[in-house]
Amino acid sequence: MGGKLDQVLVIDVEATCWENGPPPDQDNEIIEIGICMLDVATGARLSKQSLLVQPTHSNVSEFCTELTTLTPEQVADGIAFEHACALLRRQYQSSDRVWASYGDYDRRQFERQCQQQHVPYPFGTSHINVKNLFALIYGLHREVGMMRALSLLNVEPYGVHHRGVDDAWNTAQILSHLLIRSRPVFRPEGQNGRDNDNG
Repeated sequence: MGGKLDQVLVIDVEATCWENGPPPDQDNEIIEIGICMLDVATGARLSKQSLLVQPTHSNVSEFCTELTTLTPEQVADGIAFEHACALLRRQYQSSDRVWASYGDYDRRQFERQCQQQHVPYPFGTSHINVKNLFALIYGLHREVGMMRALSLLNVEPYGVHHRGVDDAWNTAQILSHLLIRSRPVFRPEGQNGRDNDNG
């Protein structure tokens, strides 16, 4: 069943992490969900939001804080993962929209955490791996990181790398470029990019 194609929901997650892997009694958990809405017709980034999420089976390590700038105190004031997923469905219609992330980590982390915590998966089946798409469109021999992709596009990175809200904004910029660049001149008669036909 097709979803809404007027906007793409761009997501970037940050999770608890450790320099040498998780301690025996802990596991990677999402602590931030960065969100950016991308308008398909214009390629414009419409909005952004950071959802801080409380971890329940892990702690924010010093290494994690150095990487993401997020502190234990900040995420302690966040919302439950279950509530974050419900917010995505309610506020962003995440189950009905195409969503995107830079690489496949975000999708796999959501799938794993939803399964582990018995939380309904908030997304539909249509996911765009922007990292893979970038390499394919530009004919690269391998995928490149987000900062390298921005550099190849001569785009100045926004904000702090490894903050979900900033990385979602930067990912949306890359995806916008790919959408506009690869869009053919031909457009089916009668379509203006905002066809509401769900048939």
